[in-house]
Parts: sequence; C-alpha cells; structure tokens
Amino acid sequence: MIQEDTISAVTTAPGNAAIGIVRISGADALQIADKMFFAASGKKLETYPSHTMVYGFVRDREERDIDEVLTVYMKAPRSYTAEDVIEIQCHGGMQSIRQILALTYYYGARPAEPGEFTKRAFLNGRIDLVQAESVMDIINSKSAAALKIAVQQQEGFLSKKLKEVRRKLRDVIVHLEAVIDYPEEDIEDVTYNEVKNSISEAEEEVSVLLEGAHTGKILKEGLRTAIIGRPNVGKSSLLNTLLKEDRALVSEYEGTTRDVIEEQLVIGGVPVLLADTAGIHDTKDFVEKLGVERSRAFLDKAELILVVLDGTQPLTSDDETILAAIKGKNAVFVVNKTDLAESIITKTLAERFSSGNVIEISAKTKEGIDRLESWLKEYVYGSSRQSEEEIYIQNERQINLLRQTADSLKDALEAAENRLPYDCLTIDVDRALTLMGEITGETVRDEIINEIFARFCVGK
Repeated sequence: MIQEDTISAVTTAPGNAAIGIVRISGADALQIADKMFFAASGKKLETYPSHTMVYGFVRDREERDIDEVLTVYMKAPRSYTAEDVIEIQCHGGMQSIRQILALTYYYGARPAEPGEFTKRAFLNGRIDLVQAESVMDIINSKSAAALKIAVQQQEGFLSKKLKEVRRKLRDVIVHLEAVIDYPEEDIEDVTYNEVKNSISEAEEEVSVLLEGAHTGKILKEGLRTAIIGRPNVGKSSLLNTLLKEDRALVSEYEGTTRDVIEEQLVIGGVPVLLADTAGIHDTKDFVEKLGVERSRAFLDKAELILVVLDGTQPLTSDDETILAAIKGKNAVFVVNKTDLAESIITKTLAERFSSGNVIEISAKTKEGIDRLESWLKEYVYGSSRQSEEEIYIQNERQINLLRQTADSLKDALEAAENRLPYDCLTIDVDRALTLMGEITGETVRDEIINEIFARFCVGK
C-alpha cells in the first residue's frame, strides 16, 4: 500500500545539537533530494548503492550552500517505511535544519503527520501494529528492563505468539465449519473433545500473556509506591538510602516532613515512583495536618505501600491506625532501626500478615535493603516468572483486547463442554480471532489506527 504523496520531517529532537536529521519518504524522495543535495564527488545519489552515506552540501534555490551534510538513499522496500527514503544528516543548529526542511516542502514534500513514518511502515506491511506501538515504548522506556521488553515486541515476540494462537483457533473454525457442512453423528464426541482441547490450549496461552501484563505495565509506567508510617520511624531515612542521596530532611523532631516528596528511581531493575509522605498521626499543627491529609490521599493512588515501623518500640495507636488504613492494599512492612536493638514487633506482624511481607532493615546502616529490593523484584515479576524468558505486555490497548479475548475463549469452552450447537462455538471462537487480530492490526479499524499513530511524535 505505497502512498502516493511524499512526506518529510525532522526526526531528531528540537534544539541545538551536534547532528540534526531530516527524513524524506515517498515516491518522489529521490527526485526532491536531487534538487537540493549536491555530492562532493559530483555524482547523483542514485548512482551509489542503496544505504551508502554520501558526503556533500545542501544548497538553496540560488545554489548557495546551506550546510555541509551526509546523505543516505535507502531504496524501497529496504527502508523504515518500505518506501524510497532519503535521510540528510546536517549540523544540529535550528536554522540549518529549518532551511533544509523548508526546501523539502518547496520541492514537493508535505509535512509528515505525527507517527506517519511508522504508520507507513505498518500500512506497507513492514511491521505489524504491535511492532509499531513498541516504537514509542522504546523511546519512552524508563528502565533497561522496559527497553528490553519494547525491543522484544519490536522484534515480533508477542506478534509471533499471537499468530500461533490465532492459527490454532482458525483450525478450530475450519474443523467446525466442515462438520456443519458435512455432519456425521458418529464423530460428534471426537469433534467436541478436539475443540475443547484446542480452545483450552489457546485460553491457557492467553492467560499466561495476561499474567505478565501487571509486570509489563509497571516496567513501562513505573511502580507508584508510597512510604508511610507515623513520625520518626525512618521514612525519610529510607527514601535517602534508596536514592543514595540526602533528598529528604532527616531530624529527631516530629513533623519534619510536611508534604509528599516524590522521586523517580530504579530499584532492582524496576522503575519506581517513590513518595515519602508526612507522618500519619493526630496533630493540631495546621500545616502538618494538611501534610497528613495529603499522605492519606496518596494512599489511594499508590499501587504499593511501604509501611515503615520502628522495630525498637511496641506498635502504637498511630501504627494501628495506619495498619487499618492499608487493609486490602498491596503492602510490605519494613521494620526499621534494627541497628539499635532487636525488633520486638516482627513476630507480631508476621502472625497478622504474611511473614514474607515483613522485612527487617536499618535505613542507617543499609542492612536489609538488599532483601527489600529482592522482595520488590519478586512482587513485580512474580516468583515463578523469569524476566529474561517471558513475554510482558506493556500496552493498555493490547491488554484490554487480550482480556476480551480470554472472555470469548471462556464462553467458547463452556459452550463446548455443554455441547451447544457448533454455530454457537464458531461465533465465540471467531470473536476471539477478531480481537487478537485487532492487537496485531490484521482486523483493526481505520479510526483506531489513526488514533494510535496520532500519539506518536512528529518525525517518527
């Protein structure tokens, strides 16, 4: 589906830099480049082998040099868009880039829309929709783990798995339609059993993908985590220890932290949005009371709660209020100050909550911090999943479609178990096929495609 018009845009970030790149894509890309780029050798770009970097100059309409550049011609279909592509590498000054871009427009290109280069790669069949969406995930990755997942998606890991499942489901439909057209009562038992087994296998594979969605979203967006506790239990000290810098003020006096302090960091390979909150307790101080209210409000937004407790003291009424407030939430209980004395509350906490969620540390000496990091990594990845081997989905659109797919397969499996008519089975299986096709782009509507690529940056 080669587009008729030719587009161009700056593909590097705005602002002064060492290098700026202007990309031209479309049927007239080479013709436009020939009017503005002049190789130092005197040869035309088309005389060089495809993908060869050529040194020369970009000249304006009066043939005055604008900039000294390197230009590469990538002949279709061996390019990012699967069209003829020209990339001009110039100096990164804004004036140079603007003048070169303006020349591309003058000679026939039009401004590229957000994400249009990647959209053309998708429409021309070079990549599918999962691979296209992974491009922005690569750009926006907040950790090495998130980047690795995005690269895996771009390389087709998820697409391959989905195509395998879709192939199984297509076989189910072909089988059912054959039986509908040529009914044979003596093979009814075999038909239902085969269909049940195939649908069950597909449902299991979809479930495994959905299990990794929690991990994928965290690695993409960051784990929103709140450090809470009553005053002077070591919340700010823990924040400073995790950050490896003195970000929060630490004092022996109560109420030092009066607002929510938010920081981004990577712990054990996991991107974390960490918030040190004001100590939760009853207070008459107006400003401190506002801080406590903000702390309570932040609890509702946080996915994970780090409850910090003073291990040298029995649980207080303020501690109990906090423990009641986090009921039903994902939490880990951090027993601090083990450098001062042996904890007297760990056993109590282990009996009331899971012992695996109670960790003794010293924010001062850093003892136990490695165990906290290990706990966090297991919380994100799960004890039975291996980050190096599994497929993790980061995209909310894909996750929602997979959930709908799982529901359709569940309905199909129930229909097979209850021996409903073959037509009923076919409807549910066909819906699952269509939903997975929307993930990869094989059955997606044009308006959805346009909406997806509109979120991309111009030049990508």
